[in-house]
This record gives sequence, structure tokens and C-alpha cells, in this order.
Amino acid sequence: MSNRRFEMYEYRHALVRMRLGESDRQITKTGLMGRRKLAHVRLTAESQGWLNPAASLPTDAALSSFFAGRATNQPSTSSIIPFQDDVRDWVKQGIAGCTIHQALIRKYGFTGAYSSVRRFIAKIKEVTPVATVMLDFAPGDAVQVDFGAGPEITDAFTGEVIKTHFFVMTLAWSRHQYAEIVRDQKIETWLGCHRRAFEFFGGVPARVIIDNPKCAITKACYHDPEVQRSYAAFAEGCDFLVSPCPPRDPQKKGRVESGVKYIKNNFMPLRDFRSLRDANEQLRDWVMGIAGNRIHGTTKEQPLALFAETEKHILRPLPDVPLELAVWAKVKLHGNCHVEFRRCYYSAPHRLVRQTLWLRATETTVQIFHDNELVAIHSRLSRPGSKATVQEHQPPEAQAYIMHDPQWCLAQAEKVGLACRECIDALFAHKVLDNLRAAQGTLQLKKKYGAKRLEAACRRAMDHHDPRYNTVKRILEKGLDVLPRPVFHEEVKEVYRGKSKYCRELRGILQ
Repeated sequence: MSNRRFEMYEYRHALVRMRLGESDRQITKTGLMGRRKLAHVRLTAESQGWLNPAASLPTDAALSSFFAGRATNQPSTSSIIPFQDDVRDWVKQGIAGCTIHQALIRKYGFTGAYSSVRRFIAKIKEVTPVATVMLDFAPGDAVQVDFGAGPEITDAFTGEVIKTHFFVMTLAWSRHQYAEIVRDQKIETWLGCHRRAFEFFGGVPARVIIDNPKCAITKACYHDPEVQRSYAAFAEGCDFLVSPCPPRDPQKKGRVESGVKYIKNNFMPLRDFRSLRDANEQLRDWVMGIAGNRIHGTTKEQPLALFAETEKHILRPLPDVPLELAVWAKVKLHGNCHVEFRRCYYSAPHRLVRQTLWLRATETTVQIFHDNELVAIHSRLSRPGSKATVQEHQPPEAQAYIMHDPQWCLAQAEKVGLACRECIDALFAHKVLDNLRAAQGTLQLKKKYGAKRLEAACRRAMDHHDPRYNTVKRILEKGLDVLPRPVFHEEVKEVYRGKSKYCRELRGILQ
């Protein structure tokens, strides 16, 4: 009882009882004060004349001057006091307490315990409590949105373990909320949850109060935040204002913060989920049942009733045509004439290589823009590593290689002549080399030398059993195609067609 702190009204009550003639023992039995304390009060009262029934009782301020702050034990002096200047400087630098304790031992031979350092640092860091203001919202004025960590779900059918998140949108006036369990926090998920939440409420609020997630805010700033282009387009289409909280000040959306905690503490525990769909069905039933019909701690009314009676009719109408959810992203066109988006590849014109482009992706299409001009459009791919390529986007040499396939080469060779066709056939018949480029190069010689000379050069190359591109090219460069074709004796050709290792070829002898 001696260490207890007494209020001034308790001293006044003790004085009243003393004036009525009660002894210290009798007052002690009431549990008001102990006998030692009462003896001290009586002694002070007698010296000040407070026990005289004719005198008025002292005020609380007068009593406080005699009894407030009088402790029997003097507070001990901290062992850190001799070194407090250094400790204060170290704390300002953000140095940890254990490091400060070790430095005191090393530099000054400090013999105190770490707890002394910890208590001293705690006193330094004490700050004056900051007063806050309860924000008021009109019906339909605003919703608050946030993500929270969801349960880990094991799919009963596939065995897949899914890490999830809560998306929560809370109406600031009625406290009615929409909640959904999702796999990620991507822009597509963020926009899709917004659209489903507005459809759930049957309308759109004037403002959406959010934190500063990357899927919504590209640059968090107190005065000039930058909204992600996809979210800005969605907000414009639905006719609501984006109202991001100041950086590191989530209290501005405390209602949805409380909503997330309420879901974690009241919905998640002791529940089993067979799949993501099953979890969302249970969550929807819980929102429309337990959560919607509870008596809210602040409004003292049911959120669902407030929403149905008032706020539902004040929300702005939904767009007549549901908005197409589109994700905008800045991408760079790589040297292979493709941009990467969501682990898939989409081609764009080769003239824009190494430039930054804008990509707009919907559920079905991907569009690529340069200086607000549409330069490419593709079907949306889903399998990682997939590639969508338009041949016209490739460099000319690549287009030529791809378009001028073996069938094209054979068709063009046949237009030149029989010998050219035989030469191209021989190139493609090689068992080791892929001679597509050689065939394309041979046919390109037509532009410089004409079809007639190319046919003659191919005939001479085939006579020497050497259909290579360089052979045909040298024949044309040296003008050998215009020389008379060599004559062979058919009888010798029938007897011997090979080559001798140590003799001249028969063909050379017969020329």
C-alpha cells in the first residue's frame, strides 16, 4: 500500500472521515489507506488546521502541494549519465543498443548491464503522443482499398499449394465491404478486383482511397503522386478519383486496415478451404452474413443495413458498357525485334529496335504503340516463352531468308532453266550442310548476270560436279559460262565414271 499513488479526492475523503471523528484504524478498515499513510495525512492536516470542522476543506491544488509526487524511495541515478552525450549521438546515428553497450565497455570500461543502456535509450526515444482526427465521410463519398496476406490453400483436386492475398474494399460511410482472395497483386488482378467490387456494390464511389502499391501508383509523393497508366484509364472510364494516402501514413485509410484485420481474425481461423473458388465462396457468404449483419463498433449499426437503406442508392451508376480491362506497360524492343511482356514475346518493326514503346494488353490482344501510333497488334499469349512474330517486322535479310524457303528456291530455279534446277536440287541433296543460303545466293546472281548466263554457269558447274555457290559465282565473274561446253566420248563415260588417284582425269585427256 505504501507504494501506491493516491488521487487528491482520496486524501479529501480521508480528511472528511477524520473530521467526523473516525480513527486511523477505522478508516483503514474501509480500504481507503493504510495506517502509516493515514498517520502522515493526519499529522499534515493537524499542522495546517484542516481537521477543524469550522474550516473549509482545502482545494485539490492545495492538497497536491503537500502530497503529490512524494515518494518514500528516491529514484536511482542511471549509470549511463556520465556517458550520456556520446550515447545520445550514437542513438541519433541509428546505432543499435547492443553495439552502444559494447562500445561503452571498450572505450570507458563501463561495468553496467545492457538493460541500463536499453532503459536509457527508451527514455531518449520517448515522444509526445500525437493527437489524431476522426475522418468523416458522406454516403457514397469514398471507399478504402487494401491488400492483406491471405491463407495458404492446398487444392484438393490438383494438390497445388497456393499462396494468396486478400483484396478488401470498404465503403467509408456504411463500412460494408467487398473481399476477395487472389493469387497475386498484379495490375490485372488489381483492376479486375475493382470491377467486381463495383459490380458487387452496384455502383461506383466518388473517390477510391488507396495506399501506394506499385500496381496503382508509380511514384509515391506527398504533393504530386503519379498514377499507373492502366489504373488511370480505368478510373477515367468508371468516373472516380484516385486518392492515394501520403507516403508512410496508412492511418488515412484506417477503416479498410481494420477490415483486413477483421477478416484475418474472424474469418480465417478454424476454416478449411478445398480450393481458391471454395475459399471465395465461403468469404462471400461470411461478408453477406456475419460481417454484414454485425453491430459495428463505431457506427453501432449493421453495415449491410446502412448500405442497403442509404448508401446503395447514392453511389454513381456503373458504365453502360463494362470496361475492357487493359494493362499499359513500358517495354523496350530488343535486338531480336521482340518485346517481352508477362514472360511472352511479341514482335514490333525492326526500325524501332532499342527504343522504348508502350504496350497495351487486354485479355485477348496485345497492342504496341510508338509515339501514340499503333505499330503492332498480336493475340495475347499465356504460355511462358511463347512468341508471336509478324514476318514484316523482321529485317529485310531475315525476311528474305525466312520467306525464300526451299520450295521457293526450286520454283525460281525452274524458271531459270533445267541446269539451274539441277544445281539447286544438288545443293539441297547434301547430307550434311543446310544449303538454303547457298541456294538463295545462287538465285540472287540472276539480278546481276541474267537468267541466260546463270543457266549456262549452272550447266558448267554441274558438268564439273561442283554445284556450290562460289563455283557458280567464279564461273560468271571469269566469263567461263560463255566458253563452249566440253565434249565427252560417251563410250568412255560408260566404262569409267570415277577418278584415278595417280592419273589425270579422263575428261581432261579427251578435251
